[in-house]
Amino acid sequence: MVEKNNNIKADINKHLKEEEKFKEKWLEEHHPIDIAEALSELDSSRLKEFTGLLKTENLADIFEEAEEDLQIDILKTKSSQAIIEIFSHMAADDITDILGLLTIRKRKELLRHMKQDDALVVRNLLGYDKESAGGIMTTEYLLLNKNLTTTEALKKIKNIAPDTEIIDTIFISDNNKKLVGRVDLRDILSSADDKKLESLMADNLIKVAVDVDQEIVAQQVAKYDLTVIPVVNKSDILVGIITVDDIIDVIEAENTEDLYKMHGVDEEESSDTSLLKSVKSRLPWMFINLATAFLATFTVALFQDVISQVVALAAAMPIVAGMGGNAGTQTLSIVIRGIALGEIDFKDNWKLLFKEALVGIINGAATGLVTGFILYLMYGNYYLGLIIFLAMILNLLIAGMFGFLIPLALQSLGIDPALASAIFLTTVTDVFGFFVFLGLAKTFLIYLI
Repeated sequence: MVEKNNNIKADINKHLKEEEKFKEKWLEEHHPIDIAEALSELDSSRLKEFTGLLKTENLADIFEEAEEDLQIDILKTKSSQAIIEIFSHMAADDITDILGLLTIRKRKELLRHMKQDDALVVRNLLGYDKESAGGIMTTEYLLLNKNLTTTEALKKIKNIAPDTEIIDTIFISDNNKKLVGRVDLRDILSSADDKKLESLMADNLIKVAVDVDQEIVAQQVAKYDLTVIPVVNKSDILVGIITVDDIIDVIEAENTEDLYKMHGVDEEESSDTSLLKSVKSRLPWMFINLATAFLATFTVALFQDVISQVVALAAAMPIVAGMGGNAGTQTLSIVIRGIALGEIDFKDNWKLLFKEALVGIINGAATGLVTGFILYLMYGNYYLGLIIFLAMILNLLIAGMFGFLIPLALQSLGIDPALASAIFLTTVTDVFGFFVFLGLAKTFLIYLI
């Protein structure tokens, strides 16, 4: 991939040096995504030169595939009229995404220069939450009346198809314009000329409301193995469709967001983010982690007299807390993913809680046995091995249970489980790990000295 991008970049620099128009053949040989990736490494002056050597429709193809930063850089090199020309070769939903990156003033200016019908569609799309079904849908679809024959339908499809995102799935409405079904183009082509669409359509339609969160949409698409899902308003009238390529983008974005949140990083941050912005986004979470770390420190301080008498305890403590943290994180990952997929909720999964508790006990016993044996060999004290064996069982049990309960509790409080679960879990496993281990050590102190 890197070699391919380097080759494309070399071609771009060659053409720019010779001020030669990019040939259609060259553009056809390279995917717009690969060209966009190579362009992201050019400076602003070179980028301006490149865009000036392309036909508008070719630039639109590349522009659609570019990352947000590159899109903004390209827009900065273009006049409003040139941007409108690029938009004329793009889908309304993609235009909406791009306008969402601009200032309100620039957005209004571009909408004012667009064709009235196109501007109206884009304004409607801008009115939806960008992470809702309405925010990611496209309005370019095929919708036909159920009373049409296959012959009539094919004529309409031929006229409408150039302006639609997909043509293999046709949605069907009744006389009141309500969505009532869908039919595959293949079924229309293989049916008798006078067959009505109503007799061909599938009416067990999976659809989503326009204000549904994009995560729910992704779950529906994955569950029913769909390539496209219709979006309806409160009157059950089709207002748009969401295709599988948009769903893939949603899944990628949501997974990235959850991964960042679990580690206290802003989802907007990347390797190109400025130093100051990175510090500002991470530092608050570092202070929260610091506060929770002090809880663990206070717990240890309660047993200073025990540790001072048995120095080996100081070496063994991090093992218990660390293993508890690892075990809890394993459970946490499974539960957060289950919540995201709609498979786990607070009411109906108590069996999973007992399962995680049992897993914690078994894994705690297995790792505790090994750890206890090693500590016995190191210090020659049977009771030290027994203490860490019991502590590992208890702390991994606690880790499994809290790894399950914390994200569910946060969800029930309306807090994103991916955002704060890891911090609470680390606090629990550290505090309980130290407390259980040192508490047992205090109980058996007479056998450790």
